[in-house]
Amino acid sequence: MAAGAARAPLKDAKARPITAGGFVDDAPVVFVDFTKQAGLDRFHHRMGTPEKTKIIEANGSGVTLLDYDNDGWLDIYLLNGSTVDALAGKEPPPRAMLFHNNRDGTFTDVTTQAGVANERWGFGVAVGDYDNDGWPDIHVANFGKNRLYHNNHDGTFTDVAEKAGVTLGGWSTGPTWGDYDHDGLLDLFVPGYVKYDLDHPPEAGKGKIPRGGCQFRGVSVFCGPLGLPGEADHLFHNNGDGTFTDVSVKAGVSDPYGYYGLASVFVDVDDDGWLDLLVANDSVPSSLYRNRHDGTFEDVSFVSGLALSGDGREQASMGIGVGDYNRDGKVDFLISTFSDDYKTLFRNDGDGSFTDASFRAGLGEPTIPFLAWGNGFLDFDNDGLLDVFIASGHVYVDADRRDWGTTWAERPQLFRNLDGARFREVPPATGSGLAALIPARGAAFGDLFNDGHVDVVINNMDSAPTLLRNIVKNANHWIALKLVGGPKSPRDAIGAVVLLTAGGVRQRADVYSGASYGSSSDQRIHFGLGSSTKVDKVEIRWPSGTRQEITLPAIDRIFTVVEGKGVA
Repeated sequence: MAAGAARAPLKDAKARPITAGGFVDDAPVVFVDFTKQAGLDRFHHRMGTPEKTKIIEANGSGVTLLDYDNDGWLDIYLLNGSTVDALAGKEPPPRAMLFHNNRDGTFTDVTTQAGVANERWGFGVAVGDYDNDGWPDIHVANFGKNRLYHNNHDGTFTDVAEKAGVTLGGWSTGPTWGDYDHDGLLDLFVPGYVKYDLDHPPEAGKGKIPRGGCQFRGVSVFCGPLGLPGEADHLFHNNGDGTFTDVSVKAGVSDPYGYYGLASVFVDVDDDGWLDLLVANDSVPSSLYRNRHDGTFEDVSFVSGLALSGDGREQASMGIGVGDYNRDGKVDFLISTFSDDYKTLFRNDGDGSFTDASFRAGLGEPTIPFLAWGNGFLDFDNDGLLDVFIASGHVYVDADRRDWGTTWAERPQLFRNLDGARFREVPPATGSGLAALIPARGAAFGDLFNDGHVDVVINNMDSAPTLLRNIVKNANHWIALKLVGGPKSPRDAIGAVVLLTAGGVRQRADVYSGASYGSSSDQRIHFGLGSSTKVDKVEIRWPSGTRQEITLPAIDRIFTVVEGKGVA
């Protein structure tokens, strides 16, 4: 894993590593751990052995928030891992779980009746309505064959991956849906990680791995990804008849370098109305592909500034946060990375280039000890400025036995956006959700309780998940929009851009699928309004290219907006 230089351990006043300490007794509580009350503790993640002697046991799985039954409330789908024995049929395989939202703060396991247990080695998940029938479908990226769960509109799903031609069979990671060619149908991109043989795991001194090449801070650890052959990336074009065609090479996104992809997202980076593609790669340069409008992409990774950190280093990039944090109308990115390295805030300069703004924004130094995975921008206090959330957990169990200043289970980090340029870490109140010590991996964001507050669900390694319920109390207002695309747009409006003006301030939000680490968040658009009591203007750039202005009749509400028609 690529990391920065080893640093002296950073500890709190009680001599605890800062990743498992720094708690503040009288700090305001932002999130509470609501896992047990919600009933999510029925799920238990499992991935390989507790010793984590192989890289396939260490990366963890994602989570998605989706309204699978169209009742207006977000449900939760948690991926599970597997074990070598389970794949060999020697023990029952771990199961993914779909939790139905009961609308009373609790969730019910409906996995069996829904038919989405997966029972394969799961890593990434993305939601998209690929057949435009108005019901969300689920793509699951596995080690081994992938799944495409088609929504049957009756609370059940059918795996149509074989028929659709999207099973693959290597090691797939965090997928994304997007209509890259403007035909009104969602296409599917699936990054690949490493080529891995369960029967012949990599060893130091064999193949391209040098003797002594599987070490971290002088301690022997599992091998990879460096030294291992990379798995190809795949772009599947939607044929409109329930099948897909692999156009990866033709489109220029097959990853001939063999980079180690972990997360991806389709989003319009240069505001030309066409979706571009960002792929976060582990320990090698990340990839940005600019849409050429002809079914192909141009690799602009290095010229854009997104391939490397601001100081020119390859980073172990795990997850992608998407949002316009400085309210300049352009989409920015937050990349989560390994421990001994800062988490990277890339500011969009609007000319096809990005600037590493991590340290000047205050996100550099405080994030260095943490090994981060799921991440995202969210306005946790509805003040109209996007804040930053990062979920972390180490990959080496030796972290708890060594004086590295980091730990296997780590607390989440929340950074408040002060003014559109600088962030300050929100103190982790003792006993609150921000003081939860968890081996976090995937993280998804959304308003689970329809109360106008964005919550977080985290899928943790070898343990129960964590539901962080947002209990911020202030006088700030909000608005949320569910977009429904017209005949020439994807029905779920993935790829749409919303620009909202209130109180003289203009905010941007994008509808996207995937990102974070192997996870997919609420696709409803959420805006904090601060003290504003009305919305002055809403502009929507639909995926079809249509531009529409709408008037919202109220605030502190969730509205459905239909392309060409307005508020439903």
